[in-house]
Amino acid sequence: MSKLSTPGHSRPAPTKTQKFSIAGVATLGAAALAFSLVPGSADAGTETQSIEAAPVAFKQNVDAQQAVRAGVIKQHNTADKQAKDAAAAKAKAEADAAAKKRADEEAAAKKKAEDERKAKEAASRAAARKPVYANNLDGWIRQSLDIMKAKGIPGSYEGLHRNIIRESAGDPNAKNGWDINAINGTPSVGLLQVIQPTFNAYHVEGTSTNIYDPVANITAAANYAADRYGSMDNVNSAY
Repeated sequence: MSKLSTPGHSRPAPTKTQKFSIAGVATLGAAALAFSLVPGSADAGTETQSIEAAPVAFKQNVDAQQAVRAGVIKQHNTADKQAKDAAAAKAKAEADAAAKKRADEEAAAKKKAEDERKAKEAASRAAARKPVYANNLDGWIRQSLDIMKAKGIPGSYEGLHRNIIRESAGDPNAKNGWDINAINGTPSVGLLQVIQPTFNAYHVEGTSTNIYDPVANITAAANYAADRYGSMDNVNSAY
């Protein structure tokens, strides 16, 4: 049995065989370590590429997300702008339509007021021009002369007045009840002693249909005299 070494004594030096074994192990360990760290080895290259590719892929993913987000924001902004533009256009169209309606109404009201003003002025001028005839023989003759002039019936104040005085003495209700006309049932009546058939045939439009009406009687008689004698001025006796 060998003795244990005691404290204070050094260990026995390794043998030649032990030295060789230790050296071999160290060499193998160094070789293994060196192999694992060599850049050209397959495992080292794959690991390095993976490490380098990871940041690139991450950046690409972030860029894609940012691009999508930017696209969505752009579409939203475009749609919002289009909606605002459409609303503004609609509001402008409505405002323009309302303004046009007000303008049209104001123009119509102005035109109506102007038309009414012109109508009143025309009526006033017409009233001012319209003669006022006295309700007597002079007035009846003058009114009849104006109507005769408008209708193209010849005659003068003197011719009418002369025949009226001879026939009725100026009485619009005068009636002959004894001559042949009266005997035949159609008495001569009125200022110019006209029978009803003659009055009906020579009645002048615009005058009364009453044979006793002074103006209607004079005008119808003047129309008859113009047809038979050329004018009442040419009548100097019963006609």
